[in-house]
Amino acid sequence: MPGLSKHELDKVISCSFLSAEGRPLYIKMAPVPGFTRKAIVDWANDDLSPGCVVTSDGLGCFAGVTDAGCQHRVVIAGGRKPKDLPEFNWINTVLGNLKTSLGGAYHAFDFAKYGTRYLGAFVYRFSRRFHLETLPLRLLVAAATIRPRPAGWLRQAEESC
Repeated sequence: MPGLSKHELDKVISCSFLSAEGRPLYIKMAPVPGFTRKAIVDWANDDLSPGCVVTSDGLGCFAGVTDAGCQHRVVIAGGRKPKDLPEFNWINTVLGNLKTSLGGAYHAFDFAKYGTRYLGAFVYRFSRRFHLETLPLRLLVAAATIRPRPAGWLRQAEESC
């Protein structure tokens, strides 16, 4: 599985699952081959539940979520910058934190080779930040219950975070 180059972060689809108060509880990020309708349909089929509401900036390819049985709500930017759109406030904050995290922590590593893993680690920590005390136990259980795996399997990056 190929990794992500720094420029390929532009081809990562991101979504957040919000609480009733509008704050992010979980995030999901996945590299996509491009922003095409087919790529969005494939992503939505793999990563979204039918019937969920997807809010996008109106890029044509996002209409593909309806092909996967999701509802699509479009927010037209109308010349405004993303920071001026309250609907995208949290996802923009998360993406800014991701870019800062990757730039500061992984600048000396081969981003093209391990970018998907870095993305996965960020998503894992973010989505479990309310229950940090359970992470060591989860790691112990995973280590104790996993069957032996070949080295190639251990080194491959996940397709979706």
